[in-house]
Amino acid sequence: MSGDGAHGGRITSVLSETRTFPPAHDHHARVGSMDAYRAMYDRAERDPDGYWSEAATELWWARGWDKVVEWNPDAPSWDATWFVGGKTNAAVNCVDRHLAGWRRNKAAILFEGEPGDTRILTYAELHREVCKAANALTALGVTAGDFVAIYMPMIPEAVIAMLACARLGAPHTVVFGGFASEALADRIRDSKAKVVITADGGWRRGHAIALKDNVDHAVPGSTVQHVVVVKRTAQSVAWHTGRDHWWHDVVDSASAKHTAQAFDAEHPLFSLYTSGTTGKPKGILHTTAGYLVNAMQSSRLVFDLREEDIFWCTADIGWVTGHSYVTYGPLANGATVLLYEGAPNHPEPDRFWQMIERWRVTTFYTAPTAIRAFMRWGDELPAKHDLSSLRLLGSVGEPINPEAWMWYREKIGGNRCPIVDTWWQTETGSIVISPLPGATPTKPGSATLPLPGMIVDVVKRDGSRCADNEGGFLVIKRPWPSMLRTIWGDHERFEKAYFSEIPGTYFAGDGARRDSDGYIWVMGRVDDVINVAGHRLSTMEIESALVSHPSVAEAAVVGRPDDLKGQAIVAFVTPKRGITADDALAKVLRQHVVEQIGALARPEELRFAEALPKTRSGKIMRRLLREVASGSKARGDTTTLEDQSVLETLAQSFAEE
Repeated sequence: MSGDGAHGGRITSVLSETRTFPPAHDHHARVGSMDAYRAMYDRAERDPDGYWSEAATELWWARGWDKVVEWNPDAPSWDATWFVGGKTNAAVNCVDRHLAGWRRNKAAILFEGEPGDTRILTYAELHREVCKAANALTALGVTAGDFVAIYMPMIPEAVIAMLACARLGAPHTVVFGGFASEALADRIRDSKAKVVITADGGWRRGHAIALKDNVDHAVPGSTVQHVVVVKRTAQSVAWHTGRDHWWHDVVDSASAKHTAQAFDAEHPLFSLYTSGTTGKPKGILHTTAGYLVNAMQSSRLVFDLREEDIFWCTADIGWVTGHSYVTYGPLANGATVLLYEGAPNHPEPDRFWQMIERWRVTTFYTAPTAIRAFMRWGDELPAKHDLSSLRLLGSVGEPINPEAWMWYREKIGGNRCPIVDTWWQTETGSIVISPLPGATPTKPGSATLPLPGMIVDVVKRDGSRCADNEGGFLVIKRPWPSMLRTIWGDHERFEKAYFSEIPGTYFAGDGARRDSDGYIWVMGRVDDVINVAGHRLSTMEIESALVSHPSVAEAAVVGRPDDLKGQAIVAFVTPKRGITADDALAKVLRQHVVEQIGALARPEELRFAEALPKTRSGKIMRRLLREVASGSKARGDTTTLEDQSVLETLAQSFAEE
C-alpha cells in the first residue's frame, strides 16, 4: 500500500526547530466489546496494510512511507521491511511531539528509589534532559549507527539514556544490572559498543550494588572508548581518566537544545540479548518505525490507556518488557509511567502496595513470579493499603497459573479490575496475545486471543493446524511491524532459530493449545531455555559457566517446575577425578555461576553425579534429566542411552529424599 503525501506533507523539515505534530490520540476511544474486537481483528486480517497504516499515521514522520510493508513469503525469514521509505525518530515521537499542548506540563516519569527518594519529570523536563544527554554523547564521538551499552539501575537516567541514543540514531543495547561482568563483556563485545553508560551502583534490599566495578572488568580489550557514570550510591569507584566521565559533568553542562535527525524506518533502534539453546546469547535487533508503531498500538489497546492513568510496569529496562512498556510504548502515547529502583520486599514485603497507594497507580503490570511471592507473604499485606486507584492488572513473562490469577484479581484488584494475561517475547517486540479489557471475556490461565494484526496459530511439526485442545507449536503466520529483523551479526542463525522448524511460519519456541473458543493456552518452552521468574536463561550458558571451574569435568542443566519462579535451575555436575564432591564444593560452584552470569542464574539445586545419561553418540539426554529433576519417572524412548544404570542411579538419589 502506498503512503499518501499527508504523512509527511503536514510536517515541516526535520532539520527545522519548528515542527508540527499529528493531534494527540483520544485514549478514551477504546475497544468496548467482543464484537468491536472481532470487527477490528477481521479488518486487520483482511487489510493489514490499511490497519497498520492507520496506526502509524498517529506518529510524527519527517517523510511519509512509500509502502507499508515489503516481504517475501518464500524467503527463509520473509525479509520483511516496514514503512518503506519513511523517515522518523523514536525519541521525537516519545517526547517532542507531546510538547505543543498541555502534555508539556504532564508528568512523564514518576520515580521512587529504594531508599525512598523521589523525582518527577514532566514531558518538558524529560525533553530537556534527553537533549542534554544527546549533546553529551555527541561530544564523546557517538554518531548514528554507533552502539551504546546501557548498564543501569532503574533510575530516570536509564530512560533518558535510551531516548538520547534513539535521538542520535545510535542503537542501544541495555544489559540487565543483575548480570555479572562476564555476561556484560559478552554483550559489549558482540555489539561492538563505543560507549557504556552506567552508574556507580544501585540500591537493592538496602545494599549498594556495584555496577561500575563490573564495567571496569568488562571493558578491557573491547571497542569501548568512553564510560559515562551516574552518581547514584556515592560508593567509591576506580577511575580511568580520559575514559571515564561523570554524568553530572558531561550531561549537566551540555546544551538543552538539540535538533533530532530523522532516520529511515528500518534504522536499528536497539539490540537486546536473549538466551539461546546454543549457549551464546542472541542479539535481537529491532528497528525504529515498526517497533514503535507496535509498542504504541499494543500499549493503548491492552492497557486501555487514559490521560489520567499512572502506569506501573515493574519490569527492569534490561528486559524487553522494560523497553516496550516502561519506555517506548507508554511514552509514545503520552502516558505517565512509574519507575521503581529496588526490591518488592524492602524494607517490608508490602512495599509495592505502599507505592500503589502513595502514587495512586491505576495500571499495574508485573510477573507471575512476583504474584506468587505476594501470595506467600500473606493476604493481610495488601489488605492494609488503599488499592482503590487500580483499575487494570497485567501479567507478563510466563504463563500465570489459575490460582495466582484468582488471588491477583481478588486481593489486589478487589474483584473489579480486569486482568490482561499477555504473551509475547523479546523477539516479537510487543504483545502478541492478550485480552482487551472490557472486550474479551477472560479465562484464568489463558492469554486468550491474538491482538488485531497478529496471525497466530497452533500447529503440528508439518505446519498443519492442531485440533482443539491438542498440544502443538505456537507460530505466527504473517509479518508484524515489531518483529525482530535479525540476530545481530548472525543472520544465518536468525533464519535457523526462528524460521526453519515449521514451514512458512515464525516459530515462537513455545508449546500451546487452542480451546474450543479459540483461546490460546501457552504451555511453556519446548527448547532448552529455562524461564526463571520470567527471565529466559540458556542451559548451555549456565553449563559453560560450571565447566569453566577447574573442579568440574562435565555439567548438565535443566529446569524443574517451581511454584514461585515458574522454573527452578537444577544442575548435574561430574567433578574431575580426585575432587571431593561435597556441600562446600556445591556452594563454591553455585557462587561461581553467579560471578560468571549473575544471581538469577544461581542453581536452585546442584547434584553431583559420577556420570550423566548420554546417547551412544555422546549427547547428554536433558529430557530425561528434566523428568528426574521434576520427580517423575523417565518416560519415552531410552533405547539410545549408552548406560541405563546412570539414569537409574540418578533417579534413585532423588527418590531417597
